[in-house]
Formats: sequence, C-alpha cells, structure tokens
Amino acid sequence: MALWPVYTGASRPHDGITRLPPPPPWRAFDGRPVLEPPAEDDDAAAASPDRTHRARTYRATEETVQLVNAALYLRRPLLVTGPPGTGKSSLVYAVARELRLGPVLRWNITSRSTLHDGLYQYDPLSRLYAARQAAAGPDGRGTDGRGTDGRRTDGRRTHGDGTAAGVENHLRLGPLGTALLPYAHPRALLIDEIDKSDLDLPNDLLNVLEEGQYEIPELVRAARDTPGGRAEVMADGTDRRVPVEHGRVRCRAFPFVVLTSNGEREFPPAFLRRCVTLRLRQPDDQHLADIVRAHLGEPDAYARQLIDRFLSRVGSGDLATDQLLNAIYLARASGLTADSLDELAERLMPYLGQSPQPHAY
Repeated sequence: MALWPVYTGASRPHDGITRLPPPPPWRAFDGRPVLEPPAEDDDAAAASPDRTHRARTYRATEETVQLVNAALYLRRPLLVTGPPGTGKSSLVYAVARELRLGPVLRWNITSRSTLHDGLYQYDPLSRLYAARQAAAGPDGRGTDGRGTDGRRTDGRRTHGDGTAAGVENHLRLGPLGTALLPYAHPRALLIDEIDKSDLDLPNDLLNVLEEGQYEIPELVRAARDTPGGRAEVMADGTDRRVPVEHGRVRCRAFPFVVLTSNGEREFPPAFLRRCVTLRLRQPDDQHLADIVRAHLGEPDAYARQLIDRFLSRVGSGDLATDQLLNAIYLARASGLTADSLDELAERLMPYLGQSPQPHAY
C-alpha cells in the first residue's frame, strides 16, 4: 500500500521509502546492476556532527512536507529558493535521515562548475605515469612485467592498453554521477547554490536529470578490451568501488535531488518546468520558537525577547535564523549583563547584504 506522506518532517527515521509507489511511466528507469545504498554508519556520523545535528533539528513547514513528497512521488528535482538562513541546504539532510537514504552527496557550485565536474573526474596524467611505471617493470630495467606467455609476472592486473588496473583506476565518479548509479533506493543529492553557476549549467543539467543517465567516454572505449565490458570505479564519498557496464550509468531509483538558490538569478523556463519549486520564507514566531527549542531547548524570557526583536527587524532586510540562534546561545553561555547582551545581540544580527555605512569621524 502506498504511503503519503513518505516524508513526514517528524525527524523519526523509518523505512517508508520502501512503500513509495511506482514512478509515472515517463519517469521509470531500469538501470543495472542493482546496487544497495550505503548505510549511514557511525563513523560517517561522527565525522560530520554538524550535519547530523542539522538533520535532527530541522523543522519543516506543512508546505515543505507536501512539496518534498511531490518531488519524491514524481521523481523530479526539488528547487529550493529563499532568503539566506532559512534552511535550504539543511532540508536534504533531514529528508535523508528520516527516510534512511544514506550519506548525502553534496556538490557545491561555483561560477567555474561544469556538468563534467558533477559526473566524474578523470586524471590522464596519473594514467600516463602508471603506464610508464608498468613499462619500466618492477626492476626499473625496461621490462613491462610480462612473462613469455604475455601474462604479468608481478601479480598486477592490466588492461589491453598495458596500464596497471586500466582507465578505471584513474577515474572517480562525482556527486551527481554517484547519485545516478542504479541504487535500489534513492540517494540524496544536494546541488548547493545553483544560482552561482555559469549560465549554461542549468541547461546542461536538463538532459542528465531528464534521462537519468550519462556516458563516460573513457570507459566506453576501454570496454572494448574488457571482458564483459565491466569496470570497477570509485564513487563519491566512499573508498568502495562500484560496477559500471560498457561505460554507461543509468539510475534505477531516481535520486532525491535538492537544488538550492538564493535568488541571485532567474532560471530558464525549460529548467523550471522539470523541477518542483519550493519557496522558503522567513519563519513566523511559532516556527522560530520551534527552531530554537530543537537547537537550544525551551526558550526562556530573554530568548523570546530576541525572537520578537528578530521578527520586528526582519521586515527591513534579510536576517538569517542562525544569527538569532547565535545571539540566544551567547545570552545563555556568556553570563553578560542585560545591557551588554542587548548590545551584543544587535551586533550579531546585522542585515545581510546591507551596504556598508560610512564611518563617522
């Protein structure tokens, strides 16, 4: 029986993703070989306690819950926009934790980012070095380590090109490329600050996200000399290798893709048409109190004063929720007097993006 909502926003992990109904016919994928998603083990959680905390303390609105589920059901990317500090990037960690989607894959976008960066990285120089080492042989005297029958005598595996471990030893899948592997259940992928990208990147993403697949030309060529056409390559976020057949990657469960934007640019209509769009707004007083409670415990009288001050100021410019959290934390931890706290709170909650004021002399 199908489950709605799959993501509840209650922050309690569950296996509801297994009851996600089949995708629409136009969003069905059949990638192979089927892979089991990696687990969020204790070591991974200990290595990033900040992300674990953000996932546990995220408080979703009803609109957020509805649109996250729409993206999951429709197998579409979720484009999340809104002012800084409204939890755009934290959302994906909360969803991944509740639905047990494994470690979040993250692609931080800059003005120099290209689609290729997100799919995979290939290092031809390291491959050239490996080829020279193989040609020199273990004793460095010009033998390539092969016996009279053409097999290697030093125990190292080679490909038809003679390089140790072949092209796959010098290639690693990026966060987008890893998310599109044929996992049995969706992976979670954060494409952060897509509005900072080159103008072409959103359009370049269209085909890959629409088709749910891509090719690795280096592996396509190498597959001609590989029995079965299979290569074992490194994936993002892990030291384990995953199989890629004939140099082609096609997803099976479309990943939960969250693209965040601070609204610094507009996107092409074709790109927007393929996304579910969520616009986050500054939280109201009740939502702010819930956020403070999740991070720092029950708000005391002074914390509620800071919440009121934050809300009264937010209409005049952009403020981030973490500025408020910083002020409340220091109010509890510093032991300062009320007057000193008020002055410090003002300094901790300046408007974001405000033009610098001239100094008075």
